[in-house]
Amino acid sequence: MGVFFDASEIFQFAVRIEENGEKFYRDIAERSGPGEIRELFSYLAGEETVHRKTFLGMLGKVEKYEPPETYPGEYFQYLRSYADNLIFSGDTEKQLTCSKDMACVFDFAIRRELDSIMYYMETKNFVKDTQHKVIDRIINEERKHFVRLTEMKNKLAANA
Repeated sequence: MGVFFDASEIFQFAVRIEENGEKFYRDIAERSGPGEIRELFSYLAGEETVHRKTFLGMLGKVEKYEPPETYPGEYFQYLRSYADNLIFSGDTEKQLTCSKDMACVFDFAIRRELDSIMYYMETKNFVKDTQHKVIDRIINEERKHFVRLTEMKNKLAANA
């Protein structure tokens, strides 16, 4: 199988996915009343910000990649559009029709985290073997986020 992506491209996707995830969690936090649920989603938004910074740091360590383009910025405009429609889009309303049902919100968020993990696992097939370790770091960050989200969902369910 040929190499279609470079690790720098994967990081561009990761950064955009994390930006959109932060917006999603902030939107849900703002819709929630004061208390533990609002704090939870504010926390998750903060985690997305930390992940974005982590991925930006990883991107800074990867050799700069300049894809062939018809016009300047064409390829990364494509990546941004792709990431906007992958995992978390920028429009919470379109993605989440059950924002008043917290079980549904949690299930949706957990699915998005799992989708992110699967995306990064699949992308390893499209990067050079020497870049797998860096992609594995992304996967580990997403797993931590998934675990924290699941633990918090279970805690809230047990207290209900």
